[in-house]
Amino acid sequence: MFVRFVVAERDPDSLHNRGIFTALYDLERRGELLPHEQTWFHEAEAWLDQHLAPPTRLSRSTRPNAAKQAISWLKLSAADHLRRMRDLAQLLEQKGVPVQELRTDKPGYVVYEDAHQVAAVPFSRETF
Repeated sequence: MFVRFVVAERDPDSLHNRGIFTALYDLERRGELLPHEQTWFHEAEAWLDQHLAPPTRLSRSTRPNAAKQAISWLKLSAADHLRRMRDLAQLLEQKGVPVQELRTDKPGYVVYEDAHQVAAVPFSRETF
């Protein structure tokens, strides 16, 4: 089982719902995070950066300029990562940004995988 946290806006690259980090960066850029919320967000982000490798591939194609259409999903076994993501989702909810927690056992064509996550290009019929 895989888990992803999304907001209602579409990502121009993947053409699927945007993840919560993009929404948090938008709030920060607009000055809508209080100083302690901004500090807490960056602490959570730093923890995730230390404990979650960035995917090395985001496309099914190996061409250098291929469109990056893969979206990231956490594995259900990544309990600490999921807890922090749920905390970040709660911050967005408090700021009036609805967050959806999606679950699937078929995220699409997996192009990257590690112990905690996968990056997958969704099957054409799937809308995440």
